[in-house]
Amino acid sequence: MKAVLLDADTLGTDIDLTPIREQVGELRVYGTTHPDELLSNIADADIIITNKVVIDERAMNGRKAIFVLATGTNNIDMTAAARLNIPVKNVVNYGTDSVAQHTLMLMLSLAARMPQYQQDVKNNAWVKSPFFCLMNHQTTQLSGKTLVIVGSGALGSAVANLAQAFAMKVIFTARPGDANDSRLAFDEAIRQADVLSFHCPLTDDTHHLLNRDNIDNIKPGCLVINCSRGGIIDEMAALWALQGGLLGGLAVDVLPVEPPVGGHPLLAAMKQGNMNLIVTPHNAWITPQARQTIINMTADNIASLRD
Repeated sequence: MKAVLLDADTLGTDIDLTPIREQVGELRVYGTTHPDELLSNIADADIIITNKVVIDERAMNGRKAIFVLATGTNNIDMTAAARLNIPVKNVVNYGTDSVAQHTLMLMLSLAARMPQYQQDVKNNAWVKSPFFCLMNHQTTQLSGKTLVIVGSGALGSAVANLAQAFAMKVIFTARPGDANDSRLAFDEAIRQADVLSFHCPLTDDTHHLLNRDNIDNIKPGCLVINCSRGGIIDEMAALWALQGGLLGGLAVDVLPVEPPVGGHPLLAAMKQGNMNLIVTPHNAWITPQARQTIINMTADNIASLRD
């Protein structure tokens, strides 16, 4: 089989493609693929391997399979693939440890008011302190605090395990949109949350799950973390709550549009340097181990074509 990888640069240059090469007769690799280059780049390929390149129906004729180097398949015309009987296989849970680690980093940083204290040090506040330390911002000791997690899959469960090592109480909310889920509903759970962390897919039921209508109900001082998808929280409502002192801290690894070429109010707010606010560039998943796991799992997916 001839295979083409359309956007290898999205996985970095330190990843070994050997597992995929061993499953195909020929692997043609492109660092990036512009939409205008798609048809020429796939040419006579039997299978298409993509991370974020959009694959529409016109690119599917004559293909045996499409492999996605990610969990989300929103860049694939799944309706057309089903109609043409072309299997589409993705990878899941490849970055569980990486994202869980990143989530805890954000949680600990917010609890320690790291963004604010780092800004104070940069501004020579410590140098000018009348005594040996700074206590300008009230920190949070996580032991005994309640962590509310939205999403009880592998990732949410991994975050829960790490949080329990800090002696935190963990509550999983009911699945949004599932009336038969007996767990605590989201709007009720946020009243108890000292820390609120999102690890769920973006769907109609989870879009703007935390929003201007319910954010007033959140426990004052709550730390909010989103390492799932941009738009699961209403970022503007969260920024408003942070600026107003309702939230104790806000950290996001994702934004609704990535990269945020048009800017974003959270990025503008970070430049002010006076809030407990962290924005990381969608890199919770990027440990070398996680990225190599994507390749290994994709190789397994290709091998399964012959099973």
